[in-house]
Amino acid sequence: MPFKINELQEAYLRYRNFISNSNRPFHERYIFPFFAGTYFTYRWVDIIRLTNIAKAVSSRPTFVDVGCGYGDFLEKIREYLPNAVGVEKEGNIFYAFRKTRPDYIHSTAIEWIENKSYDVAFVGWMEPGVDFRKHVARLVNCIITTFDEGGQCGVYGSCEYEEFGFKRVAWWRTPSWIDVNTELMNKYYSSTLQSDQKQYQLTKLRSAHNLWYIYARACVFNQVVAGLKSSVAIEKEASSRRRFDFESILDECGFHYMEDLPSLSNKVDRLWEVKFE
Repeated sequence: MPFKINELQEAYLRYRNFISNSNRPFHERYIFPFFAGTYFTYRWVDIIRLTNIAKAVSSRPTFVDVGCGYGDFLEKIREYLPNAVGVEKEGNIFYAFRKTRPDYIHSTAIEWIENKSYDVAFVGWMEPGVDFRKHVARLVNCIITTFDEGGQCGVYGSCEYEEFGFKRVAWWRTPSWIDVNTELMNKYYSSTLQSDQKQYQLTKLRSAHNLWYIYARACVFNQVVAGLKSSVAIEKEASSRRRFDFESILDECGFHYMEDLPSLSNKVDRLWEVKFE
């Protein structure tokens, strides 16, 4: 955790003040992600992709969210995988802000876990310079990870898992919470209100910096491919695609499902488009 408790407590007071005075639903997810969201953005399709992968690997899959924080993402996963658990090394974040820690979130670090295994692990965040990949790799057969193209793990590419006996199955691109935060700040919170023309110019600079990578060992590789392909097929039917309420913010900011971004040179890299290896 990069901040001291007293720093987080000060930030928490600002967060509480913001939500008590704001009439803009869901903005707090991307302005105060530590308290109200995650350090990555997601839609329902991300949840269903991960859970379908897990169900393809095992009829009774075990799933662990590594560094799950308060469990925002994990809570959505548990709708489909009720036995999914999380590990959060900084368990004192619950006590510092008088939050009840759910019994499915364990106050421990992945490197301290012994005599345990899981079918699937999700790693949504690693602090820059921190590397616990080998500890995740020894416990699972499939790993889903997200990371910032700017080098979230210290050096770009150091979030990958091939050196631990995994092969990459597929990947897709989403905006990071910073991408969404920037859009919100430009539109609603800039010290000088932007003209319509300026806002239009800014939209042309949109990019999306978060990548989701799927890794699998050879023993489950084909199952993982099949599970992900089944999810992609479901998504193509708009009538069967659910939405979380906060997805409206992603749409408003120009990060639609299957959106082409002018700032991306490769037009096939549409947001949320799965690219198989």
